[in-house]
Amino acid sequence: MSEQSHPDLSNDAHWQTWLEWACEAGVSVPEDLDFTAARARVWEASEYVAISAARHPAEFAELIASGNLRRPYAPGELASRLVTALAGVTDEPALHQALRVFRRREMLRIIWRDISTAAPLPETLEDLSELADVCVQCALDLLHDWTCSEIGTPRDPQGRALRLVVLGMGKLGARELNLSSDVDLIFAFAHRGEVEGGPRTLSNEQFFVRLGQRLVQALANNTVDGFVFRVDTRLRPFGEVGPLAMSFQAMEDYYQSQAREWERYAMIKARPIAGDPRDAAVLMEMLRPFVYRRYLDFGAFESLRDLKQMIAKELYRRGMDANIKLGHGGIREIEFIGQAFQLVRGGRDPELQVRPIREVLALLADRGLMPGDAVTRLDEAYCFLRLVENRLQAYRDKQTHKLPEDALERLRLARSMGFVDWPSFAGVLEGHRQLVQAQFDEVFAAPVTDAPTGESGLGGVWVGGHETAQDLVLLDEAGFQDPEGVRTRIEQFRDVTARKGLSSRGRERLAQLMPQVLRIVAGSDQPDLALQRVLRVLEAVARRTAYLAMLIEHPVILSHLARLASMSPWFTDQIGRHPLLLDELIDPRRLYAPLRREDLEAELDALLAHVDAEDLEQQMERLHQFAQGNMLRVAAADLTEVIPLMVVSDYLTEIAEVSVGRVLRLAFEHFIARHGRPTSILGEDSGFLVLGYGKLGGIELGYGSDLDLVFLHGGESINAMTEGPKDISNEQFYARLGQRIIHMMTTQTGSGTLYEVDMRLRPDGNKGMLVRSLASFAAYQATDAWTWEHQALVRARPVAGDPALFGRFAEIRREILCRTRDPEELRTQVREMRLKMRESLDKTRDGRFDLKQGAGGIADIEFMVQYAVLRWAAAHPELTDWTDNVRLLETLARLHLLPGQAAQDLTDAYKALRAAYHRSALQEQPKTIPVDQLSEQRDRVRALWRTLMEA
Repeated sequence: MSEQSHPDLSNDAHWQTWLEWACEAGVSVPEDLDFTAARARVWEASEYVAISAARHPAEFAELIASGNLRRPYAPGELASRLVTALAGVTDEPALHQALRVFRRREMLRIIWRDISTAAPLPETLEDLSELADVCVQCALDLLHDWTCSEIGTPRDPQGRALRLVVLGMGKLGARELNLSSDVDLIFAFAHRGEVEGGPRTLSNEQFFVRLGQRLVQALANNTVDGFVFRVDTRLRPFGEVGPLAMSFQAMEDYYQSQAREWERYAMIKARPIAGDPRDAAVLMEMLRPFVYRRYLDFGAFESLRDLKQMIAKELYRRGMDANIKLGHGGIREIEFIGQAFQLVRGGRDPELQVRPIREVLALLADRGLMPGDAVTRLDEAYCFLRLVENRLQAYRDKQTHKLPEDALERLRLARSMGFVDWPSFAGVLEGHRQLVQAQFDEVFAAPVTDAPTGESGLGGVWVGGHETAQDLVLLDEAGFQDPEGVRTRIEQFRDVTARKGLSSRGRERLAQLMPQVLRIVAGSDQPDLALQRVLRVLEAVARRTAYLAMLIEHPVILSHLARLASMSPWFTDQIGRHPLLLDELIDPRRLYAPLRREDLEAELDALLAHVDAEDLEQQMERLHQFAQGNMLRVAAADLTEVIPLMVVSDYLTEIAEVSVGRVLRLAFEHFIARHGRPTSILGEDSGFLVLGYGKLGGIELGYGSDLDLVFLHGGESINAMTEGPKDISNEQFYARLGQRIIHMMTTQTGSGTLYEVDMRLRPDGNKGMLVRSLASFAAYQATDAWTWEHQALVRARPVAGDPALFGRFAEIRREILCRTRDPEELRTQVREMRLKMRESLDKTRDGRFDLKQGAGGIADIEFMVQYAVLRWAAAHPELTDWTDNVRLLETLARLHLLPGQAAQDLTDAYKALRAAYHRSALQEQPKTIPVDQLSEQRDRVRALWRTLMEA
């Protein structure tokens, strides 16, 4: 901007008036160039400041002398200034005047700093919001005391004096207030009851309604000194016809049963700005479930799309496209983008439950919900538009969002924004608005679907408006193999959903969704099978219309669902049982890219970050969500061969290890908060160790595998106690810790169980103690354990717990496994145990081979590996380095302990058998194969069994 004021815009007459006063009053005028340039810019851009300074010259002089035009306020400084200004106020007329004088001074300061660019936009919005906050708070404090002295004190049933809780809504709630904004307020109080100590009986509601009215008048009445803030209370329950102040209970009843969808949008920005902080916290906690749903609520896109269309129609009717707030590409569209994602995901991602829109946008980029460059440009557009809004309103302290039509006023606005003329400003403005409009249209684009009740196409097949022959032709042309069977399934699904009693919105969404389903499924590899499985998912979610909205808004979910459904019933069955998993199908970058340990830990940190430490139910829900979602990603990558089969178990094992480790940490923190830490222990942290046996220990978990666990502790004294105020013995502490871990792992909740847990491999099996000391475990393994327990120890390893115990367990394990054993006696014991297992567990029959227990199957390979480790570890301790069969076989091959190519043959057979086992799991089939499959591998395993175990 030119530092030379434009002669037609300068407001020089008002400046001359102030200069004349200053000369008469002996007030010096700053002569530095910065002040001179800033003054010219401000007077040109704000007639309000120019006139205010001329009419109240001493106030402007004080602002200059104090240096407040040149510096930001310190935290709390504004509130302190208002307290001082109100120190002598004893009645409402004096309060009204003092507030208005205070507001005028601070507005002069804020506008000066904004237009002169001394303050960045965030400072301006924060100062304006703080000004509103302190005016509400200080006025309310005085009015409350005066009202109590006049009509008595409102109290709760326990006799506690109550205060009015004031919620700031909209831009005030987000601390984004603009220069001439209304303040949107909602008034509430904690309890119904009666006022005490007054001249007559009044209810608490009557007290707080009267107090609210006085507060509105103190802020909004237009007196000779102007107003403080225009106040809008229409966002309260029932709007203008509702009581001005409501009890918390009445508000809860309203928001649970009668609130409209747009009120969720409005409540995102609600912030308590006055009242008892404890009551305010209770109110916000009560409102949170109304705003933020625990599931992914994609119905929000539909609702906000409808709301924006209503606004657009009203603007068109009024010819207000030049409105930079509500018009195309305006501020409201940016807010809608951010708040739509908040409504959809805020219940699952508490970090999204923030009020300022710029923070929301940044989070959308961080989470990959919007492209980073798009968010950067939206943020730039938002800042530009908010500056334009402030400059429009700074001119006459008038609430306007409409671009001027007059040429001189256009020039004034352009120059206030730093442009030399209107065309250069308008071009930049239009560029920002087009970007915002494009992003808004992309986010809120209505899904393209077949006509929901159309008589042609697949939509007609769903509606049932065709003759049977016509439906069969359409289904055949679409690509279904058995049109008659498909038509029957569609009819059955239509009947089932009709009996479920869907709401009218649910029926509308299903009618909109089903043509998409039929079209997308028809394009899959096995459309008939895919439709059957997809319909099972839809049947499970049909009454939860938010999921139907989610599928409508994101057809890509249906595409992935159909593709994976045609490959595996396990996939759709998991989603049918846990519909929250549909979220995993939105982003293919996530769906087909399972996470490794570090990223798993980070994801779980985020999921649990805002869960209360004592909210066990929510902890378990988030853990289930974590494990189920990540297993689903592994399955998607497995089915589509994005990851090789042999690493599938690595991924599944890491998910289990991270889950077990987090359960241990949560349970341990729960008990040390009550009892303190155990004392006299071996260990650096918890003194607790979780051992994984079997598939978990061998890093060979499959889909749906249970976890074989053993719990140990590092207690060194049976008399040791915890160090907390409610101390208990270490033995009690660790026993309860183990019980809580099992409870958290296995308890059935609405989202299922985390894992099934098998503890039978602990010393003495089911008869033994749940948790034993490491010393006791070592003694048991040395003197009492059976050979089969040492076989199990081959596959045992620490999966969670105190790092100091990992090394000690490794020493014990190595010592036991490296014992010198009689080869024949060992072979006999291992062979006899295997024969017992096969007799009781082998399901080979009727032309089907049991992949695990059949002769030549997985268990035979495992037993041969365990035998080899126990036989030769004394001479070759490196055989105790690993717990998984493949690396143990590699070690045996390197040491030449097995004949010829035996180790490689066993490895190849093991991989082939495990691949078939995995595929059976994903197909939800029995873990058997036709007897003529993999016969060559099985024959080689049987031959090696005879050579190694029966010679």
